[in-house]
Amino acid sequence: MSAIISTQPYLCQFNQRGHDINGLCLGPTDDVQGGITAAMPGGSWLGALVSGVASDMFGWKRSIQLGSIIWIVGSIIVCASVNIPMLVIGRLINGFLVGICSAQVPVYISELSPPSKRGRLIGFQQWAITWGILIMFFICYGSSFLTGTAAFRLPWGLQAIPAVLLFLRLCFLSESHRWLAKKDRWDEAKDVLTLVHGKGDPASPWVQRELQEIRDVVEFERANAYVSYFELFTLKMINRTSVGVFTQIWSQLTGMNFMMYYITYVFTMAGLASPGTNAVLLPSGIQFVINVVMTIPALLWMDAWGRRPTLLVGAFFMCLWLCINAGLFAVYSRPPHPGEFTSTAESMAIEGASAKAVFASTYLFVATFAPTWGPVSWTYPPELFPLRLRGKAVALCTSANWAFNFALAYFVPPAFANITWRVYVLFAIFCAAMFLHVFFMFPETANKPLEEIEEIFDDTKPGAIKNIGTPAWKTKNTRNAVLRSERNEELSSTEKIGGALEQTGSPA
Repeated sequence: MSAIISTQPYLCQFNQRGHDINGLCLGPTDDVQGGITAAMPGGSWLGALVSGVASDMFGWKRSIQLGSIIWIVGSIIVCASVNIPMLVIGRLINGFLVGICSAQVPVYISELSPPSKRGRLIGFQQWAITWGILIMFFICYGSSFLTGTAAFRLPWGLQAIPAVLLFLRLCFLSESHRWLAKKDRWDEAKDVLTLVHGKGDPASPWVQRELQEIRDVVEFERANAYVSYFELFTLKMINRTSVGVFTQIWSQLTGMNFMMYYITYVFTMAGLASPGTNAVLLPSGIQFVINVVMTIPALLWMDAWGRRPTLLVGAFFMCLWLCINAGLFAVYSRPPHPGEFTSTAESMAIEGASAKAVFASTYLFVATFAPTWGPVSWTYPPELFPLRLRGKAVALCTSANWAFNFALAYFVPPAFANITWRVYVLFAIFCAAMFLHVFFMFPETANKPLEEIEEIFDDTKPGAIKNIGTPAWKTKNTRNAVLRSERNEELSSTEKIGGALEQTGSPA
């Protein structure tokens, strides 16, 4: 939407406010534009909640494929939209798919990943998202040179293609071994474990140990509880539920998505374009390039950094850049002249060196979010919960993400129109609050097997507080120990295979 909402073909097709003194279409009102943008995260909120039930019934793989079909239907409706209600309905349907996939893809990846690589592999999901945003932004930029409604219909139609590819590729991938075990399909679960962890050796110590741990967890959970959403709010689970939910809430309240949705508003206020032109799109696209490039450090080192330090550093520096932007607009901006901008959300104008500083701090904000809260907010929640609750728990956490995404998408245009530069102050306060929350309440989960993270929240050691567990600031990253364990088990498996080949006389 950020590459489309400022173009004349879009503003004229969905025009509610008539024309300005230059004869240019003014497009939807600020409230309606907020509603159009927010329709997708609104559908995502519902899709995320439903995804927990769907994944328990059909598995993560089938749930994602179901979502792909829904996305294709929504994309067709959006592409064919002739009025605002049709556009909103199409985006709601699209959002339903995004809710399903954003909740279940991280779980699917985390359950197939070894502990020492789990963060990196889920980070690749976030990196793929940044690539998708970048590619679609520049498809929209190229389409903006077309005349008529093709300028926005072409990108809205092309977005169905990835869903087709996703559906087809999933036909050749395995289901999660943990979900298979929960459904008593133990032979298939062992085959998947052998494929993804055992390097083809079903007798691998890693395969045997993890299969036994999963068996123990499944048997215990069947004997002790019926799974429902209400259990996430019991005394035993409320701590980790609040941490998981707030991980997703805070990732929205960083302000990153308001940059993604409405960056063209910000850069237009900083003097990058005249009304009716698309000159603002290219410099706005730089932030999407930064988003892709700066996610790479997280792929390489997130498991080594750990979850807590990454979140703390990200919150601190994002707060700093937001404060700088707030100060620049507060001190150096002026009210716009009549006809200077087409949207009332573009409520300030800033020029010269101050405008360049706004560009710089905005880019630095994106460069801070990309390797920190971007990947970690999707990596962290699936690590917090036991197997029997993981699908529903992550669905709840992701629904919180989309609920706040919806609120912010709706809130930002009228907020810029009414409280101007104070929007930046608001998000800076959120970043300061999340820094304190992470420090005191978010435990370290990096490099820990999913079945062992339970002990962090419900520590039975002497002196531990019942149902609270180890204080968050005392938890540590155990990467080196995990890597040594994986290497030892890998060597043991290699020696075992080598010994078997020697006994049968097979050539080395």
